[in-house]
Amino acid sequence: MFAPQGPTLRELAVQALSSVERGYDLLAPKFDRTPFRTPDAVLTPVSRALHELGPFDSGLDLCCGTGAGMGVLRQVCRERVTGVDISAGMLAAGRAREGEPAAAPRVEWVRADARALPFGPVFDLAVSFGAFGHFLPRERPELFAQVHSVLRPGGRFVFPIAAPARPGSWGYWTLLAFDAAMRVRNALWHPSFVMYYRTFRLADVRAELTRAGFDVELHALPELGRRPDGSPRCRLVVATRTR
Repeated sequence: MFAPQGPTLRELAVQALSSVERGYDLLAPKFDRTPFRTPDAVLTPVSRALHELGPFDSGLDLCCGTGAGMGVLRQVCRERVTGVDISAGMLAAGRAREGEPAAAPRVEWVRADARALPFGPVFDLAVSFGAFGHFLPRERPELFAQVHSVLRPGGRFVFPIAAPARPGSWGYWTLLAFDAAMRVRNALWHPSFVMYYRTFRLADVRAELTRAGFDVELHALPELGRRPDGSPRCRLVVATRTR
């Protein structure tokens, strides 16, 4: 799962015993060589779907990390692309990977907490990839309110969400064990490291987005396959600011 140039077991252990911010600062130089980076197999179909929804003038990558999603935004935004993350180390790695900035769109990297975004309603599009497990369920309403506040009327908040693992499957037990281990870790060790895979449920998220002032649609991502019952393995949530 990890490239030979990726983090060692000791480095992962140190990261796991740190806070979220400090942990990602430590992991940043090798993050792109871990399975935690959103794979191109996910980014490519999302990019296709956004091309069909766009074009857009300005885009925000929420919890951008080293910038995997920034590449998607650069393909669909004409004027401005902004990445926001709480980890200075991840932002520095993203800037370094980007190299010389292109003429358009303008690219910005901003250190900020996603729960307190330092922008007005200036974006047409916001995306996020793989970051929602870092927010407890009680924090999501404020998170979604923040995204709503930085979108222009009619702006869209878009992110992929995978179908839950079938009860009793290998994936189900793996995620259950991970979340249980994380809860034990946070009960015994401080600072806490919030990362839970099973708390971001589509029905709950859809209701919370609606309450935040979004109109929510779901789009299948057929490139990512279907489950045995015919349902998509992954959907794209498209939440449009309606008020």
